[in-house]
Amino acid sequence: MPKFIGNSLIGRTGFFCVSIVLVLITFGSFSVPLANESDSVDEYVHNNHLRRYHRRYRRRYRRRGYRRRYLRRGYRRRRYNNRRIVIDLSQQRLYAWQGKKLIYSFRVSTGKRSTPTPRGRFRIRSKYRYNRMRGRGYDIPNVPYAMYFYRGYAIHGAFWHNRFGTPVSRGCVNLRVHHARRLFRWATHGTFVLVRR
Repeated sequence: MPKFIGNSLIGRTGFFCVSIVLVLITFGSFSVPLANESDSVDEYVHNNHLRRYHRRYRRRYRRRGYRRRYLRRGYRRRRYNNRRIVIDLSQQRLYAWQGKKLIYSFRVSTGKRSTPTPRGRFRIRSKYRYNRMRGRGYDIPNVPYAMYFYRGYAIHGAFWHNRFGTPVSRGCVNLRVHHARRLFRWATHGTFVLVRR
């Protein structure tokens, strides 16, 4: 390519690029009026609030696999997974644990020798503020704070006797009514229940 043709092409290209840059700078320096400036400011502030919230959310809940353990299968179901109830048949006592901390220790009345309380590992399946309990030889309405853990066996308050510490029930775990109320409010569906000798 002859030298003069190359110089003319480079000169034209450079002039064109400089012209485009000047045009962009000129038109970009003017402020464009907004339709409603107050709405835009509010939206900007709201978006900043959301950004701050999401940053705080990520910092808090991305630790220790929170999203995997809690959000995937439901937060409420997994929230109290470290709570457990231990019922000692030999001592006739109920212990409520949260992790390694003992929350409650109540004297209870479990099943008699003819109608024993089942032993094993269970979970609370259903809760009733008041419930009617019927069976062979008994029919008791308005049994307070009943929490069923295995078939018809439940942890509940008992207002018809005061022999706590002695096995006199028909298989259920009886507590004083005010103790049953506190345990009912503390325990959740799915709380682990261990009944041991």
